[in-house]
Amino acid sequence: MKKVVGIRFKPAGKIYDFDSGAFVLNRGDHVIVETEQGLTFGTVAVLPVPYDESTAGGSGKPLKMVFRLANQEDFHQREKNINTEKQAHSYCLKCIDELGLKMNLFSVESSFDASKLTFFFTSEGRVDFRQLVKLLVKKFVVRIEMRQVGIRNQAKMCGGIGRCGREICCSAFIEKFGPVSIRMAKEQGLSLNPTKISGQCGRLMCCLTFEYEMYKKIKSQFPKVGETIKTKNGNGKVIRHNTIFNRVAIRLDDGQDIEVGLDKILRGKK
Repeated sequence: MKKVVGIRFKPAGKIYDFDSGAFVLNRGDHVIVETEQGLTFGTVAVLPVPYDESTAGGSGKPLKMVFRLANQEDFHQREKNINTEKQAHSYCLKCIDELGLKMNLFSVESSFDASKLTFFFTSEGRVDFRQLVKLLVKKFVVRIEMRQVGIRNQAKMCGGIGRCGREICCSAFIEKFGPVSIRMAKEQGLSLNPTKISGQCGRLMCCLTFEYEMYKKIKSQFPKVGETIKTKNGNGKVIRHNTIFNRVAIRLDDGQDIEVGLDKILRGKK
């Protein structure tokens, strides 16, 4: 039976399915696979499993093959590509400065066979980089692609350390970005100060989504803020939730503020 293996080309990048053929593969093995861009260097991220075309739910296109296990020459080629990428990055920055282009180049990637260089940049608007491409083609004699991406993609590709002291999530393990809203911060009782809930990219932190659903589930048991409730200390209005400790802050009718557990609330309005 045909087996499918998950291959990743970048750290924390998307995992793609390939036909593993007769190869015995383990997680972390380096392989050369067939792609639309030609042969590419990848890493096994998901172990091979039997592939059932009737339940795969795919587009019906045949899977690309694992061409072979990576050898010493492939690692050498990858090192050469890395050096080329560094040279291309430095030269492109120099050209951007000379041409006065308003763009922020942050990464260069070479195809495995070194026939193409892709330059990733961010910009506030459209950029006329035709002259830049001519200079790059003349210098490196390969196909050149200029790719403008969003600020979140830049953070994912460049990496860094978050305010938590750990590697930023998008670079470490998040494969694709999901929607993040200010409502998620409100639901978790976080400060709405933009400097405290924004990541390196300047957008809302991806980790705001991690506990959002759990907070929603827990807080569904809480009386709403502003609701009048009864306690053994008297009647009062809910002014704040303490979700972590399952407690609510209440302002009594006499003006006193108290905090009680959910089990101490006498259900029912005043």
